[in-house]
Amino acid sequence: MTRWLAVSLLSTVALAQNAVSSHGMNRMEISMERFDGKLWKAIDSRLVLAADDRIRFKFKANFEGFLYVTNQSTSGTTQMLYPREDTGSANRIEPGKEYVVPATAGYFRVAGPEGYDVISWLVSPIDISKTESHPKAPAMTDPPAEQTPTASEPLPAGLKPRCDDSIFRARGDCVDTSAGPKALDNNAQSRSLVFIREKKASVISAPAPLTGPVVYEFHLAHK
Repeated sequence: MTRWLAVSLLSTVALAQNAVSSHGMNRMEISMERFDGKLWKAIDSRLVLAADDRIRFKFKANFEGFLYVTNQSTSGTTQMLYPREDTGSANRIEPGKEYVVPATAGYFRVAGPEGYDVISWLVSPIDISKTESHPKAPAMTDPPAEQTPTASEPLPAGLKPRCDDSIFRARGDCVDTSAGPKALDNNAQSRSLVFIREKKASVISAPAPLTGPVVYEFHLAHK
């Protein structure tokens, strides 16, 4: 259990295939779902979540590699979210397949001080947990610093989500435009990524073929 994310057994995980993008560029797609008590529903990545909301992510890419997800919480802790024994250890991704994170029958529960959690997504062409330089990585809760994608600049302490009144929401949802997928300012390859919102999913694409690990952040706003 963590102060921000508590992994709880709840639901089965769907694994589905989808068409690979017809574009020649490397492309990733990420969406967030919230459990409403009966069903999982896709939500806007910029939505300000409430304490105890149950969420999960869906991820898809048009290239193969290995996926790593870490979280920097509002309580100041950083830890590996995926792969991990209780969230799924099979982190290899194949082109065109959709994966659920966590990849076990569970979810992430929102908790901790109000603010923004910084969830970092790293896709590597090789399994970095099995490199000779880090032979013990699979057994660690928090991976070595050089394997952990971190925020380019720590978000200001005490920064709180704010609703954008210019975005109309029939149900009165609070949407913060500073939340959602973001590039890392201190990473050249990340800065070159293009971020596009498509309905309730976010598409991240690279204008040129990726030659190494790619990383970006997902700012999760919550009360």
